[in-house]
Amino acid sequence: MKIDLHTHVKLAKKTAFSHVYFKEMMTEAGKSGLDAVAMTEHFNTLRYEDIYRVLDRHYPYEQGYYMAEGMKVFPGIEVDIQETGHILIIGDRERILALRQRLEPYTEKGRFIDFQTLLDWSEGQGFLRIGAHPFRLGTPLHHLPEELLGRLDAFDLNGKDIYAQGLEAYRARIDEFALRLGRPVVGGSDTHQYMQYGSVVNSLNGEAETAEELRDLILRGAYQIEISPCLHAKVKSANVIKALLKKEMAASEENSGNLRELGEMA
Repeated sequence: MKIDLHTHVKLAKKTAFSHVYFKEMMTEAGKSGLDAVAMTEHFNTLRYEDIYRVLDRHYPYEQGYYMAEGMKVFPGIEVDIQETGHILIIGDRERILALRQRLEPYTEKGRFIDFQTLLDWSEGQGFLRIGAHPFRLGTPLHHLPEELLGRLDAFDLNGKDIYAQGLEAYRARIDEFALRLGRPVVGGSDTHQYMQYGSVVNSLNGEAETAEELRDLILRGAYQIEISPCLHAKVKSANVIKALLKKEMAASEENSGNLRELGEMA
């Protein structure tokens, strides 16, 4: 089973969730060779719960994932922490939504939850917990106490950071860091646009139906990370397309606002 463990299903935090965009993303994920994705959307994205309302209307939820456009879609969330850094949490739909509800008072910058509390809240619930992009320049994790980092299940070899920092040097830093903490490294594209799918993939030596089964395979080392030789082209293309789409959406919103003003004046 080939799975991307760090993906987004919205173009950006401030955009509304679109079923049409989601369908396109899942269809293209399949064309990129994926069997499954972890839907680790930002916890403070606009109307986070809308994603699940739409998915519940259109797709079956089986054991621990949605079956959407031929893809296994595992529920998840990406949480900002007070000390700086992002944590990916993948798990059962109800538990992910309950965690998101609990995090509601912590969604604004300056009020993010502290790392230890997030770990305590997510302990023993069958979650797969991954430290996202630990050496990203703006949101690193490597500076945090090792006793807390060691409670995570794995660390994220991130497609965007490979693109920005180079594979060999970046991989060496993460591998040494994870080895010191006794934790594995897993791959995630960190995509918001489908061109980025397939840049970094985890090839599991078996099927997984739940986040617990994903966690078990990863901790047993029953997987390989596959990095596309086209990673730079994929990430660069996705960045360009994302920027164009956001610009187009902003122009559309401005035009709609102008039309409303004209209507009110009339």
